[in-house]
Amino acid sequence: MAVTGWKEGQYHVSDKEPFVLEESHPRSKVLEQFQAGVPSLTLVNAIVFSSTAGAKRMRIEQRLEDRVPELEQLERVGLFTRKEIRAVLRKASALEYKIQRRALRKEDFINYIQYEVNLLELIKKRRARIGYPFKKDEIEHSILHRVHSLFNRATGKWKDDVQLWLSHVAFCKQWNAKHQLSKVFSTMLAIHSNKPALWIMAAKWEMETRLSSESARHLFLRALRFHPDCPKLYQEYFRMELMHAEKQRKEKKEFEQAKMDLGEFNYSEEILNGEMARIVYRDASQKIKGVEFQLAVLSIAKLFDFTQDLQKEILENLQTRYADDPLTWDYMARRELELGSLQPTEHTTKQKKVSEMAQREERCCAVFDEAVRAVPTEDMWKCYITFCLERYDRKTNSEELKQKRLERTLNVFSKAHESSLLLEALYKHWLQLLLDSNLSEKAVEVAEAATSHFSQSVEMWQMRLQVLIQLKRDDVTQCFEEAIKHVKSKGTLPLWTLWVEWSEGKKSKEDTEALYERSLHATTPAESVTMKEMYLDWTYRNGGYKKVKRLFTSLCENHPFSLDFFRKMIQIEKEQESCKMLHLREYYERALREFGSTNTDLWLDYIKEELSHPKGKPQNCGSIHWRAMKMLQGDLVEDFVSKYTLLQTGHL
Repeated sequence: MAVTGWKEGQYHVSDKEPFVLEESHPRSKVLEQFQAGVPSLTLVNAIVFSSTAGAKRMRIEQRLEDRVPELEQLERVGLFTRKEIRAVLRKASALEYKIQRRALRKEDFINYIQYEVNLLELIKKRRARIGYPFKKDEIEHSILHRVHSLFNRATGKWKDDVQLWLSHVAFCKQWNAKHQLSKVFSTMLAIHSNKPALWIMAAKWEMETRLSSESARHLFLRALRFHPDCPKLYQEYFRMELMHAEKQRKEKKEFEQAKMDLGEFNYSEEILNGEMARIVYRDASQKIKGVEFQLAVLSIAKLFDFTQDLQKEILENLQTRYADDPLTWDYMARRELELGSLQPTEHTTKQKKVSEMAQREERCCAVFDEAVRAVPTEDMWKCYITFCLERYDRKTNSEELKQKRLERTLNVFSKAHESSLLLEALYKHWLQLLLDSNLSEKAVEVAEAATSHFSQSVEMWQMRLQVLIQLKRDDVTQCFEEAIKHVKSKGTLPLWTLWVEWSEGKKSKEDTEALYERSLHATTPAESVTMKEMYLDWTYRNGGYKKVKRLFTSLCENHPFSLDFFRKMIQIEKEQESCKMLHLREYYERALREFGSTNTDLWLDYIKEELSHPKGKPQNCGSIHWRAMKMLQGDLVEDFVSKYTLLQTGHL
């Protein structure tokens, strides 16, 4: 590129954009080198840099000029005022400069897009307010095109950000940009072909919005090439084929009702009967194993009233291939309820309805009884018990039916327990049911059996102890001792907390104090932290300030501690009539030795204490601040400085 002229302080390239040289370089020397034909690095760099900046500025100016027609229309039709137009231009100029930087930031594009979307929403509201529906091609179309362009640049730069792609999809749906959305889906799926959910989203849009079953089918087939073992893809493909069949059945019915000639339309009986869905199901069944998939497609097929044969085939496969799976038996048993509900119930009395419901539940239980004989596993009994609990929890005005459900549920619990196949978690439901039914003796018996079966389970012992405490039994202490003996020391904290809480209300102060002391040695160091907090609080409530101060000093000899342990002692000191700053300093210093490197609020509270206490020394704040800066780690230093500044200005 030739330099065609020179002017004081400037060079002109092709008589267009002026380029300013570096001020530090002597202009005369550059000129001499240029006239002598010697290449100057400073000159070349200046021209290249200036040309880049100039081109960027020209692009921004061009983009702003492209806005002029729409802005003129906005002002002319009265949607925006002249002042608002200028504000829009200023904001757009600032946003344009941000997305033209050399180091692009995703946040700048998102902010720009959000601004344009807000502008569209504002225009929409003002159109509705003044009742002006015209000139949309000149105004909204231009803004929409710009937003799509911004999204395309952003997704091109940050291809891996799925949320950015989904935002573009949502925008296209909101503004009914079908053609653009088709392109977005195509590009997104080419990049994110490893995400089945995106394929399903695209196919669903093709089927439900564009009403194109052929495009949806094509997308599903492409997706299955990438994900041949994805159950969700097969389920949605299966659903799509049934929806397509239902759509054609409705069309054919409407044509027949209108007595139109169907010669032009080719309605295949196989498609109308769901044969395409049957093919999808059979192909999927060969690749995807598991009863969950079979049940999922069966539940989809049941949504359509022309799939009886297909449902029968799925059900036969379910019973043949997964006869030993508890979920198969669970479905077959619950199906008895649905079969009964298909019968007409008009003109029947309440008593007859209750009787029919009881009969249906009995049929369900008969299937479950057969199931637990054929598949005697914990999961099978869990399915049976879950069904019984669900039926018991259903509201009914019939006391007879309620009693039958209760007796049935308790009977199933007992049978599962006798078979030693009752899961640990279900014992809690059994006990609660017994207590709610005022069967306290049976509850004690079951609780004892549960701890016998799961002797090392903290939850089982805790459950048994809660039952004994609730029933105010005399053997609570004996049970606690037995529990501590069977359970390992690790994880016994719930038992100790329950024990001391019970002791506080039932035993003497001496016994409770001895129990607290024992718990500190019996629990692990990490669990003893909680016991120390409880011990401190109980001692203050029952022994007063002097005793709790002695206890605090004693407990401080054994690590570890919690921050709440120290804060509790600080709070106790503040509650005294003669609150001594000397004691507060001692507690803060002890706490800072343990937590000073990880807690900024502790330092700030110490400083505030020195400033607010009558015996405090504000001159100590400087040294406390200096120590905090030395001890705090990482980003906590910056956090402390910010909070300390707020404290100094009175905002904290």
